[in-house]
Amino acid sequence: MSPIPDSKNPMTRRRSPWLGAALLTAGWLALAPAHANTEPLSDLLGAPGSAGLGFAVRAEQSPYVGGGTRYDLLPLYLYEGKRVFLHGSRAGLKLLDDGSQRVDLFLDQRFEGHADDRTPPALAGMSERGSGLDTGVAYRYRQSWGTLQAEFLHDAAGFSKGNELRLSYSYEWRSGRFALRPSLTVAARSAKLNNYYYGVRPGEATATRPAYEPGSGINTTLALYGTYALSDGWRLLGGVTRTVLDGRIKASPIVGSSAQTGVFVGAAYDFGTYKGHWAEETSPTYLKVLYGKSTADGCHLAKIITLTCASTAKVNSTRIAGVQIGKPFVEQLNDWPLDIVGYVGLLQHDDRGLARNGVQVDAFMKAYYYGFPWSERVKTRLGLGIGVSLAQRVPYTESSSQAARGRQTSRLLTYLDPSIDFSVGDLVGSRALKDTYLGFGVSHRSGIFGASRLLGNVNGGSNYIYTYLETVL
Repeated sequence: MSPIPDSKNPMTRRRSPWLGAALLTAGWLALAPAHANTEPLSDLLGAPGSAGLGFAVRAEQSPYVGGGTRYDLLPLYLYEGKRVFLHGSRAGLKLLDDGSQRVDLFLDQRFEGHADDRTPPALAGMSERGSGLDTGVAYRYRQSWGTLQAEFLHDAAGFSKGNELRLSYSYEWRSGRFALRPSLTVAARSAKLNNYYYGVRPGEATATRPAYEPGSGINTTLALYGTYALSDGWRLLGGVTRTVLDGRIKASPIVGSSAQTGVFVGAAYDFGTYKGHWAEETSPTYLKVLYGKSTADGCHLAKIITLTCASTAKVNSTRIAGVQIGKPFVEQLNDWPLDIVGYVGLLQHDDRGLARNGVQVDAFMKAYYYGFPWSERVKTRLGLGIGVSLAQRVPYTESSSQAARGRQTSRLLTYLDPSIDFSVGDLVGSRALKDTYLGFGVSHRSGIFGASRLLGNVNGGSNYIYTYLETVL
């Protein structure tokens, strides 16, 4: 069972799963430590078609000698569809889901190894042990006495080329708004997987670090996850895990502890809790076209939104052009002049010969506030979008600025989209153009100050100031 509200909970409602395929492009965020059973966010949203946003802070004890404690600040992008899902570190397809049994095909980010700019002393001089991307299949059997789950994972990224079989049992305890879920997981890991993350190759051996291959082994994880429903939409999240490493892993000269402890805390908001117009047959569709230019050096997002800088680059200027499609999730949230719209966008980067051009996919939620005193005469919307951005290639403006600072880049980054616009119909006195908006915005990709391991620990990003026209179909 899960400590999260299910479809029978009156606090959740059924939704249409239109946004699921788009959110699968968004990437994956892990909350639990690398060895723990996955899905600490399983069933967080409950009702099919729900989407959510949130954040979490994770701390995990490194298994490597001198590795200390690793921290992550993680944005959470969540979606629960009828056939597709996005749960923390995992995104996939539901092949079967009848309430008691569920079968998933999925992709899952593996957070073992270490970031290449944060190498523990014990691994100095060794090749990078990168975080992997697993593909897998999971079977879950849920009954009143608890839930049994079996998963098989294979390294799809080609780092270790190893496999892992996980068997777990969990039980849900619920009291009012509070829920707890203890679980036990046994993970059988292949020799390739363990040798990659915890072995020492002959060419990496030193006088104090002999060559070593741990081979296959079994790790055991105890976990306790909890949630608390602050309101119909807000959930507080937390968890603690303790993983006992196989004895052959512990015997590695680069491993400093026989067990790993990890904790996380966070919060998430479920937009599916409220009945939005996007679930109705008459749900409008937002169509937005935009064009923009890269900003000048030093003209970062904070300066732009505080109106202290609005200059575009004069040297090595690059361009973007794109289209975004949106659907309203909530109108007049809590009777405030505040709407929530979900978007998926496609941008084309024109790097003007400085680098190869590429496309960028963005998926985000955007809040629009329109409660200004003059909005009855000229409707004015102040917007802020938050989501993720996946670039086909790292844009030139990011790769050049990061190279100048000696820092790494990432194709997957957090996406922010602040904007302001005005009703064209109100401006020109045309009722037919009442729901057409002309505005200005910023397309911002960010690594969250280098605090997110999923986003490559990137400290930096890019800003494009753009003009747009949006209408309702």
